[in-house]
Amino acid sequence: MDDEVQQPEYEFGAGILGLFGRQLKLFRERAGMDRATLGSLTGYSASTIASFEQGRRIPPPKFIDRADEVLDAGGVLSASKEEVARAQYPAFFRDAAKLEAEAVELHAYDTQLVNGLLQTEEYARAVFAMWQPLLDEALMEQRVAARLARQEIFSRRPAPHLSFVIEEAVLLRPLGGEAVWRGQLEHLMLMAEKRNVVIQVMPLSRQEHAGLAGPFTLMEAKDGRRIAYTEVQGDSRVHTERRKVRELERTYGILRAQAHTPTESLALIEKLLGER
Repeated sequence: MDDEVQQPEYEFGAGILGLFGRQLKLFRERAGMDRATLGSLTGYSASTIASFEQGRRIPPPKFIDRADEVLDAGGVLSASKEEVARAQYPAFFRDAAKLEAEAVELHAYDTQLVNGLLQTEEYARAVFAMWQPLLDEALMEQRVAARLARQEIFSRRPAPHLSFVIEEAVLLRPLGGEAVWRGQLEHLMLMAEKRNVVIQVMPLSRQEHAGLAGPFTLMEAKDGRRIAYTEVQGDSRVHTERRKVRELERTYGILRAQAHTPTESLALIEKLLGER
């Protein structure tokens, strides 16, 4: 993971997308199709097909599988799905994104903003609009799309168990303005209604706090491996050593005990909405 962090952030992604785009174009031309024809067969416009071929836009997995089928690519395009999907994330998050997508349990503690898995599109766009150094428009939209794509975890079957502890200060910060802020809090209330999702708020009034060392995420893989992920200022680390993971698991357990209960947390969110 350290090697990826040291690379220019999108060097890896641009290379993978460029390679996929060239392969797509070669198979399309071999099949004697123009972009409009391939687009009609896969549900996309000719301009979108051009963006895929030029590596300017990340093709979704369904498109890749369909294109492989209609172009008789023999599985060559489909074999690129995982690497293409990873290209949509910043270098420092790619390993964690893969683990997250396969996790059977995920538990997150957040201190600065609502967890990406719980963000609305408007809130996510506001977050990336404030990113420093500034992102260009195309990259910002790519980041938003990638963040929303991660939320497919909520429709997976069997459903993973997900829990979140969020600092109350996060809920008080109206990122993106009043309308975006209200929409985000309302979305949190909807997400908390899911049977496999638990949301708790850490109140500002709490005199004891186990999470002062910062945010982190805990995950359990299908094979039973327990993993932790930490990130600060674009520098991230995936922890697999049992001692470190156990320490963070213990911290998370204490945080959940110190935080409002799920019912109390929803009542607090509802109260915040009613006050404005």
